Amino acid sequence: MLNSCKLSDKKVKCNVCQRMCAIPEGKTGWCMTRVNEGGTLYSLIYGEVSFVSINPIEKKPVFHFYPGSKWLSLGSLGCNFRCPGCQNWDIAHWKGGSQETEYMSPEEEIGLAIKEGCIGISWTFNEPTLWLEYTIDSAKLDKDKGFYTNYVTNGNILFFEKFQ
Repeated sequence: MLNSCKLSDKKVKCNVCQRMCAIPEGKTGWCMTRVNEGGTLYSLIYGEVSFVSINPIEKKPVFHFYPGSKWLSLGSLGCNFRCPGCQNWDIAHWKGGSQETEYMSPEEEIGLAIKEGCIGISWTFNEPTLWLEYTIDSAKLDKDKGFYTNYVTNGNILFFEKFQ
C-alpha cells in the first residue's frame, strides 16, 4: 500500500490525504477506502468501478486541450471531503456494500478506451486520489499506449513518493 506507515498499538497511518487517519486493526479510515488488516493497510477499491461513461473533454472541465475529443470517464468509491452540494454523493460517500461496483483491470480499462475511440482516461465522479494505486498502475499502461490522463479532483493529496 502506498503512503502508509505503521504506528504503535497495531494502528496504521494513511498518508494519502490531509486527514492522515490512524486506522485501528480491522477498521477503515474516514474515506472508507482503506482497511487495516494485521497492521497492513489495504485498498478496498483497487479496480472497483462504480460508474463508466464516455464524455467529451469539456466535461472534465478542460476546454482547450483537443476540443471535442472523447474520454473514458471512470469512477470508484469514496471521498475525503463532505461537500453539501456534492453531485455524486451516492458513490462518493458509500457505506461498505451499499454501492455496486464491477472490477476492471488496468488492461481492461485500456481495451475499453480503444474500443470506444477515446484519446484519454479521466478518473472522476468520486475523489480519484483515493484510488491512487489503481490510477498509477493504469496511467503507466495508458502512457505506453499513447493515451492522455486526467484527474477530476479536489486536489487534496499528500503524495510524496516518486515513481519511475
